[in-house]
Order: sequence, then structure tokens, then C-alpha cells
Amino acid sequence: MLDLGQLLGSGIFSVPGVVLNSVGSVGLSLSFWVIAPMFSLVALLSYTELASFFPGRSGAEVVFLEQAYPRPKFFVPTIFAFTAVLLSFSATNAVVFAQYTLSLFNLPITDFSQTVVALGVATFSVGVVATSTKLSLRAVNALSIFKVLSLVFVAVTGVAVLAGLTRISEPFANFHNIWQGSTTSPNSLAMALVKTNFAYTGWSNAFNVLGEVKGTSPVRTVRNAGLISLGIVMVLFFTVNVAYISAVPLDEIKGSGQLVGALFFKHVFGEHWASKILPVLVALSCVGNIVSISNQLTVGQARILREVARQGLLPYPTFFASIRPLGTPLGPVALKYALTVLVISVLPARDAFNFLLDLASYPGLVFDAATAIGLWRLRARRAREGLLKSPFQVWNIAVVLWLLKCTLLLVLPWVPPESGHADVSFWYATYCVVGIVLLLLCALYYYVWIVLMPKIGGYEIVEEEVELAGGAITSRLIRKYKLRPPEERPLLASPDHE
Repeated sequence: MLDLGQLLGSGIFSVPGVVLNSVGSVGLSLSFWVIAPMFSLVALLSYTELASFFPGRSGAEVVFLEQAYPRPKFFVPTIFAFTAVLLSFSATNAVVFAQYTLSLFNLPITDFSQTVVALGVATFSVGVVATSTKLSLRAVNALSIFKVLSLVFVAVTGVAVLAGLTRISEPFANFHNIWQGSTTSPNSLAMALVKTNFAYTGWSNAFNVLGEVKGTSPVRTVRNAGLISLGIVMVLFFTVNVAYISAVPLDEIKGSGQLVGALFFKHVFGEHWASKILPVLVALSCVGNIVSISNQLTVGQARILREVARQGLLPYPTFFASIRPLGTPLGPVALKYALTVLVISVLPARDAFNFLLDLASYPGLVFDAATAIGLWRLRARRAREGLLKSPFQVWNIAVVLWLLKCTLLLVLPWVPPESGHADVSFWYATYCVVGIVLLLLCALYYYVWIVLMPKIGGYEIVEEEVELAGGAITSRLIRKYKLRPPEERPLLASPDHE
């Protein structure tokens, strides 16, 4: 349920139209909905081996990176921590919720109306998470089941369309010459993979709570949960895309933005009340995904932030690591809510979804590539130390494929897109630049904090463990001053002080 709750967000209702517009043809579009889960699968298998090295620790990627790159000290965890903080917003699902809700009530989707509704649902969902972890987990479980049934309903409706049981007169019209219009633009292909990859975000959510999983083999439990959820979602996403294509003209799908789901039911049911069903389903899916707080917020990303806070890599580590007074990670949740409000309020409404989705993916690809390479580094280190190989060792070709995907998605977006295929109204590579600037700013923070200031002040940064009132263990980084030679020490004011 942790994995499904995050996998089944707004992606399948919001990105198919953008993907088809990017690649130009039905054949290529459907191909990407098969390729994306294959890349997720090889990443999942790689995560399984990495998790087997540290089965008692939560936090997943931050733990893997910390162990794979111990030098320079604190460097990789610091960069990861601050990037995770700066990009820890749930705005994409809130934006999609706003668009479908306004569409449901036939209200115009303006910058103001979209922003107000998006902020409202973000506030409600974060309030649930901040109030009770148990309540939020139950809500995620219930809504995950609901979302699976919703997608099954869409898929079955698509079968009815193809069988000629609905008002759609030519359900196979879009499947003739399915490769016609295919693009060869590297930028457009990369954008399609970014969007489909976003739809599959969430397969790793349970890895973030590995240290809290009970049983004789937590790693196997988490791996199997990921495999099952990924398989379910792959089948559902592909069949739902077939349903869209069977009922909606291609030009409308390409121009639908994030509202392809609403178009599907409108074409199938016309103005009947049943055409309002899907917007309701999408809205509830978005609420469920924000309650799990999208991009691994609830139990996953909050644990990541607590993990880096416990290491003392964030300012005010006690604030981030504490679970008082309600037993929930209020610090991470409050910060993520503030960032969500900021990005929803600042960005132009028509570009908000695509830009935020692309921006959140870029630094993440850098860390994914580093994690893939880190797997080989950890293997080599364990071999030198005479440790046994992991029982979950993944094939090298799987790691290579994962690394290849990351490399392509870091490089190809810089290639200019074909006319009319850019997914934002401003410069196409803006999100790449912003992502790189964020990483550089984090690196600058590390240099000033860990290297420059200690050098000037004559001290070094060391870790000190602290036990909080609730029992949580955190670390704080303190200054340890170097002992100066006698001739450099200041004279005492009085002999009595000696």
C-alpha cells in the first residue's frame, strides 16, 4: 500500500496527453508506457541489493549514498539533504487536483482559481499527515484500494469502447498507422521518458522505511512489495492509455494538457452525469497521493529528512528529527507544506505542472546515477573486507541500464525540441539550469560550512549523538577547536585564572 499509494497518483491522468504530444505517434507513446516500468524494475532490483547491505536502516537513497561516498566527509549527504529539502513539495498533485475539480464543476481554469484550489487541497492533506501518522496511513491504504478500482473501471470502460458497446463509432481509428508522426527529436523523446518515469515514481517508497519493517527478511518483503505493485501498475497504466486512445481523437489528446482523463469520459458518456465520474476519481486520487504527500513525503520522504537530520546535516536537527507532540514528523511536514505553497503561488499556472515535474526529476537523476555507480563501489569495498556477496545481487546489465537511463535524461533535454513540442512556454532547458544551480548552491554551502569556516576559525566539525525526549536519536555537528601551541595562546588576565 505504501508503494501503490504513491505510484497511483495523478500521473496516469495528467501525463498521457503530454507524452503523446512529445513523441507524435500512438506507437511511440504506448512504447514509452512499457519502457518506463522496465527501467523502474532494474532500479528496484539494484535498490534491493543496496538495501541488503544495510537492512536495519531507513532512508534508502541517503543511506546508500552516504555509505558509497564517505569522502569528502559529509559531502554527498549534505548535497542530497539540501536538494531533498528544496525540492520537497507536493505541488504537481495539487495542481492536477485543482484542474480536475474546476473541470468537474464547469468552472474556468484561471491562474487565480487554480492556485486557490491547489493551496486548499494541499493544506487539507498536509493537515491529515501532521495530525496522525496512523490516520494518514489508513487514508493512504483506503484510497490506494479506491485508486486501483478506479483505474480498473477506466480500463474496463476502454474495453467496452473497443467492443463497440459505447457511443464511440470508430474506436480503432487511432490505431491505424500507429507510427505515423513519430518524432526523432532527442529532446522530445527525453521529455516523454521524464513524464512516464514520473508516473512510475513510488516503487521505492517502502525502502524508505526498511528499518521499521518486521519479519525475518525485511529486504525480501520490501522487494516483493515493490515487484507486485510495479506489476499491477504497469498493466493498469498501459490499458488505461489504450482506453484513452480508443475514445479521444489524437489532436484532442495532444492538446489536452493534464485533462486527458476528463476528455475520455466526456467522449464516452457525453453530457450524461456519468461523464463527471472520472474528474471525481482523479480528484480523490490526487488527495490520496498528497496525503502520502507525493514524491515520498508521508512516511517515506519524512524518514529521509529525519535520517539526514539525525546526522546533523540540516540546520535545527532537533526540529526535523523530533516526533513530538503528536507522534508525527511535524518538522519535515511543515517545511514541505511551506515549499508547496511557495511554488504554487509563484509559478505561472499554465506551466506549473510540467516545470515542477521536470525540475524535481533533474537533480534526482544525478543522485540515481551516483547510486548506480555507488552499488559497484560498495561491492568492491565489501570484497576487500572479505564480506560475503549479497543474496540479492543484481545483474550488472541491470545496473548499466539504470545508469544509461539516467545519463540520457541528463543529456538529451539540452537538445532543442522540434517546433511545437516544448512543454513550457519559456526556454525549454530552464529546469535543467535551475536543477544544476540548486546542486551548485548546495555544494557552495558545504564548502563554506565544512571547509572554509573551520579553516578560518581553527576548528573542525565533529558529530555528537543526542537522545531526544521521545527516544529518537539524533546527531548534531559541533565545533571542536584545535589546541593552539602555548606561544599562540592569549595571556590570562590574572594568575588566579590559571
